[in-house]
Amino acid sequence: MSILYAVAIAVVVIFFLGMRIVRPTHRGLIERMGKYHRFASPGFNWILPGIEVIYLVNVTEQMVDAEPQEIITNDNLNARVDAQVYFRVKHDEENVKNCQYSVNNYQWQIVNLARTTLRNIIGTLTLKSANSERGKINAELHRTLCDETKSWGIDIVRTELKEIDPPKDVQETMNKVVKAENEKIAAIDFATATETAADGARRAEIKKAEGIRQAKILSAQGDAEAIMLVNEAAEKYFVGNAQILRKLQALETALANNTKIVVPANGELVNVIGELAGVLPLTKTGGEGKK
Repeated sequence: MSILYAVAIAVVVIFFLGMRIVRPTHRGLIERMGKYHRFASPGFNWILPGIEVIYLVNVTEQMVDAEPQEIITNDNLNARVDAQVYFRVKHDEENVKNCQYSVNNYQWQIVNLARTTLRNIIGTLTLKSANSERGKINAELHRTLCDETKSWGIDIVRTELKEIDPPKDVQETMNKVVKAENEKIAAIDFATATETAADGARRAEIKKAEGIRQAKILSAQGDAEAIMLVNEAAEKYFVGNAQILRKLQALETALANNTKIVVPANGELVNVIGELAGVLPLTKTGGEGKK
């Protein structure tokens, strides 16, 4: 009876010793006596203690830093370059096996491959083009890593350049160039704005001059029409009376300032005034000389 208890206890102990729980973020490779035996999916798994060993593999997206390095560009400048690589192990059994049995320490391998690839790419570019073509560098780095790691059972998700820094003196020179270009653009914009304002003022003056000119033309036309109407009225109402009108103007001038003028009774001017007033002059009779 004691033997049965001992066996039962041994079985329970072995059972608990062989229990393995695999999280959803991992996959497991179970080896028996140093040889691959079976695949461990997420959940409960059991191995023979002392005979089988389980190796867990993270299948979530991971990131490795390619670490900063000095790269000589095509224009013989030392650029400090750093990049990051995002990858994940594929979930299926075959690819999980490949990441363990086809490559030794795939993370370290990815880092060194990325560093070598960056040197090859940036070494053919000038510092200026390397900074302006980051997207192209990322795409080429991603393509190269995908081609080189296709048998490793991993998927290169994306690559990102963290920095491409030139030497300090070169950076200062580049900053001065950028500042000068910005100042040039600002000066051009200011000159354009000033020219636009001057053109607007010129157009306003032209419009103002045109308005004054038009007003003078209209005034002159009004004066001309007024003169024409006066001439028409003179021709219509004063035909034959020109001499009488002239005499009245002479009389008006002579009587200005209350000047007293003795005019003979039989003067022609009296007759003119009488005619205009509707009074006929008196005619001489035979008995006019009698007293």
